[in-house]
Amino acid sequence: MSMNRVQFQPGLSMPEFMQQFGTEAQCETALIQARWPQGFRCPKCDHDEHCVLARKGRKTFQCNACHHQTSIIAGTVFQGSNLPLTIWFLGIHLISQAKTGLSALALKRQLGISYPSAWLMHHKLMQAMAEREAGYCLSGSVQIDDAYLGGEHSGGKVGRGSENKIPFVAAVSLDGAGHPNRVKLTPVSGFTTEAIAAWAQSHLEADCRVTSDGLACFAGVTAAGCQHNPVVAGGRKPNELPEFRWVNTVLGNVKTSLSGVYHAFDFSKYAYRYLAAIAYRFNRRFHLSTLPQRLLVAAVTIGPRSEAWLRLAENHC
Repeated sequence: MSMNRVQFQPGLSMPEFMQQFGTEAQCETALIQARWPQGFRCPKCDHDEHCVLARKGRKTFQCNACHHQTSIIAGTVFQGSNLPLTIWFLGIHLISQAKTGLSALALKRQLGISYPSAWLMHHKLMQAMAEREAGYCLSGSVQIDDAYLGGEHSGGKVGRGSENKIPFVAAVSLDGAGHPNRVKLTPVSGFTTEAIAAWAQSHLEADCRVTSDGLACFAGVTAAGCQHNPVVAGGRKPNELPEFRWVNTVLGNVKTSLSGVYHAFDFSKYAYRYLAAIAYRFNRRFHLSTLPQRLLVAAVTIGPRSEAWLRLAENHC
């Protein structure tokens, strides 16, 4: 049996990571390069001439034009953190290289930091992944299915009406050879035509050819200019049909990640973030060795995200 080129790619080994980012100075250099790849630009006036102030701690840049001062972590997801950059970079490495993700508890043990610090780091980096994913839409041939996070409460409603179930859309775009290209895992307010129409307008390009199991709400994709091809199972389960092979494979991977790694989290508040992190890693599965660098760029791009903001019950539906 031939080796799967995705599963057996080398990635970035721990010795290689330590050689590149093992010191605070190396991490500072990498952070500056990720934030200002063309050289420093003042975040206030966009001037490029600057000086570096001699202060204890992290480097601080001062613009020669407006004299605005900014540290290398100000305006990034690292803002406000007292953790060394070496710890942050190691967290980025561990989270990006773990195929099924890494829980905050496991991160705490690996990094030797408190659980609250590990939780905050984990959610900041997942938020960076989520905002990066939000910029992409699916195109071409797309398989789509309905799914839920959570189960019934004892004595509560059962089935799709359970108050503990969070509905989400799983969608996979295919390339010309019929192989999975990109995936979207997005919580929705419910499986209604209106909710799916709004989802399609945000996450699908016009003229997508969408294949579904015939659930009535999926006809809403036509509101986004997409073609809808409902495939009725005819008594067979959708996972037995080749038309849904890849979306069912993705849903199997989601189940493995959530049940095997995270065990439990507040679905109603954080489903968007956990699902987006799974999609982020899947969509970059062919470039495992560069994932830490790409996640670093995402982390310096999205701006500060405070713990209070991250803990809000955000409505992404």
